[in-house]
Amino acid sequence: MKNQEFKISGMTCAACSRAVEKSVSKLGGVSKANVNLMTEKLQVEYEANQLSEAEIIQAIEKAGYQGEKVVSYDSLEEKQRPIDTKEYKKEEERKRLWLQFIISAIFTVPLLYISMGPMIGLPLPGFLVGVDNAMNMAITQLLLTLPVIIAGHRFYKVGYKTLFHGSPNMDSLIALGTSAALLYGLFAIYQINTGLQTGNLEVVKMYAHDLYFESAAVIITLILLGKYLETIAKGKTSEAIKKLIGLAPKTAIVIRQDQEVEIPIHEVKVGDVLLVRPGQKIPVDGVIVRGHTTVDESMLTGESIPVDKEEGDFVTGASMNKTGAIYLEAKKVGKDTALAQIIRLVEEAQGSKAPIAKMADVISGYFVPIVLGIAILSGGLWFFFSHSIIIALTMSISVLVIACPCALGLATPTAIMVGTGKGAEHGVLIKSGTALETSHKVQTIVFDKTGTLTKGVPEVTDIISTSEFSEPELLRLAASAEKGSEHPLGQAIVKCGEEKEILFIPLEFFKAIPGYGIEVVMEGKRLWIGNKKLMLNQGLGIQKVTEKAEQLATQGKTPMYITDGEKVLGIIAVADVLKENSIQVIEKLEAMKIEVVMMTGDNQKTAEAIAKNVGIHRVLAEVLPEDKASEIKKLQQEQKIVAMVGDGINDAPALAQADVGIAIGTGTDVAMESADIVLMKSDLFDVVTALELSQSTIRNIKQNLFWAFFYNAVGIPIAAGVLYALGGPRLNPMIAAAAMSFSSISVLLNALRLKTFKPKHKEEKRMKKKLWIEGMSCQHCVKHVQQALEEIEGVQVLSINLEQKYAIIEGTKEVDETLLYHAVEEEAGYQLLKIE
Repeated sequence: MKNQEFKISGMTCAACSRAVEKSVSKLGGVSKANVNLMTEKLQVEYEANQLSEAEIIQAIEKAGYQGEKVVSYDSLEEKQRPIDTKEYKKEEERKRLWLQFIISAIFTVPLLYISMGPMIGLPLPGFLVGVDNAMNMAITQLLLTLPVIIAGHRFYKVGYKTLFHGSPNMDSLIALGTSAALLYGLFAIYQINTGLQTGNLEVVKMYAHDLYFESAAVIITLILLGKYLETIAKGKTSEAIKKLIGLAPKTAIVIRQDQEVEIPIHEVKVGDVLLVRPGQKIPVDGVIVRGHTTVDESMLTGESIPVDKEEGDFVTGASMNKTGAIYLEAKKVGKDTALAQIIRLVEEAQGSKAPIAKMADVISGYFVPIVLGIAILSGGLWFFFSHSIIIALTMSISVLVIACPCALGLATPTAIMVGTGKGAEHGVLIKSGTALETSHKVQTIVFDKTGTLTKGVPEVTDIISTSEFSEPELLRLAASAEKGSEHPLGQAIVKCGEEKEILFIPLEFFKAIPGYGIEVVMEGKRLWIGNKKLMLNQGLGIQKVTEKAEQLATQGKTPMYITDGEKVLGIIAVADVLKENSIQVIEKLEAMKIEVVMMTGDNQKTAEAIAKNVGIHRVLAEVLPEDKASEIKKLQQEQKIVAMVGDGINDAPALAQADVGIAIGTGTDVAMESADIVLMKSDLFDVVTALELSQSTIRNIKQNLFWAFFYNAVGIPIAAGVLYALGGPRLNPMIAAAAMSFSSISVLLNALRLKTFKPKHKEEKRMKKKLWIEGMSCQHCVKHVQQALEEIEGVQVLSINLEQKYAIIEGTKEVDETLLYHAVEEEAGYQLLKIE
């Protein structure tokens, strides 16, 4: 099965897109054909051995439009060229519409004056006044109308072409309505001329007052203005893609034979070593091979605080190098970079359809033929009852002109384009319209524990001495012993020792005891570190520490005993700790009336302890990796819309099974490929952002669809003369044209309101700062700084980097910087260099 995209030219409304879909879907071998009116693209899924691209293009042309294959590009620079060309064409289209509107307006204003002016007592030149000059008046109006008809020739060209192809669209309605007015005007000229020649002045008077040329001219002028405003609004909906492509640097400095050579970005190859100076954008995705720096990744992740990067760390193309010169080895270039993948995902999402659009699609397919039928029926009925060709013509033209399939066609894709683009700005990549729509209906969210709710890396949480050794001395013994271990729990103890800058004791002997722990000799002393089974094997009584160990275990921590063979010296507890904002995220989701479930491979007791800490009431424990998808299925069998949040390879089947799969951006490529939504950073609050954005977008789509249906449901009967039949006013075709133009523009403007979307939790936590602090040398310093800062009301310390000498703080409101300087310098006794 092949997936191919085609660019469609000439579409103006939902009836156009429906006609293309219908024509292509009839071809043998086509399994899916979707047209997006906003992006003017057709996505076709077909059997390549049954059907060729040329046959698909023929089907597009058969429907009355032009089609061409969309080519994929190897680099963002190559991709930029057709986008620049497209933008140039769009700008030319805008200029052409504006020129056509100005020409129309120049001739329509005097036409309106001479046709309607006398009704309100405005003076006219003598050669246009009176029955004797009726022919002069008629010919003058015709001559003023013809340039307007020429300026709006596109409506006739496209409208009649699609009409004769059996798939009439909005242009067909405009063309038919104005043509009817024009033909009636020509008929009136003939009658005036005949009346003047036969001396029948009553006939002359009757037709001289209802020439209808001004209706045709005003309709075309107003619709040209509407189309011009529509192109401006449409341009604003696609700004997200333009911004993303604009992030990519144009050149890179590559090291060739120890020389710095500046080359175009598309010439960079995997394995090239690149130099990136402070203030420059990182050209491609790669690994730092020399140097260290801080990198601003806000344009990709939405995270405003720069991230520390050093040798061996991965950096992403298009992010900004802030503080130090670095050399990096290119790992992903061209279309394989993270930025290129993001752009691909956003484009696919913007080109996709949401299920909510299906009803509008079905209606738009029958809309124009039904409107044509109503126009003919209303005209016929009015002529039958009133015996007036003028009344009948007014009703028919009003119906043709007021009907707006455009609003129906634009209601969904405009909101999806703006919504998915806004998501990308906040580091939330929504892959399809279906995912966007389903997200707002989510009733249950399942979080994988490891790496999602927790950091995924074990940390030391408790050090408990049960002997003469102090806690720092116990840590020194344990960290020195584990120095030779490769076990994650042992590495966590070593890392804790390094952070506290302990002096490690050299090992004289090391032995790993699989499933139990380790045995070591240091400074002539033999020690054992391990689990409860190891202690029992050593024949040690652990009754004194059993209660404490069990208490730690119930909190989801792993107690590790330290013994010299005679007695237990102490316990060090290690756990995969919760992410900083896990608790707040769960509270927020529950406030949104969403059930939160934790899924883990841990035993029931440990899982419940962790769930209690984070505030989750429903736990799926002892779940094997291969059973995760079936657990999601069980929840779905409870008639619930289920979302799954995960990051690992073993989460991929569950992400695919869930109604909405959400992958954490720090996770694996497999998980991201299986997910419907990808979070570019590991901030769990972005799960809330995704749901809030979905709710805002679907609410916007519903507003658009309501307005589109309401407008047509009310406007068409009024135009057909329902109010007039009940003694009310008759709708003038010129007013109908203005209403039709306003209908499309209002839908676009409403969709553009989504550009103001801001996650509620980000409004709640506005303040986030980075403090560069001089003088910190150990963990005691870190503790002093943290205590001093957190004494300021509303301030929370997220992290303190001892090596790089900075602290990151967050708060619910802005904090006076003098308070921060006072806390660091006066209270803690260090130097605050600057605040970012």
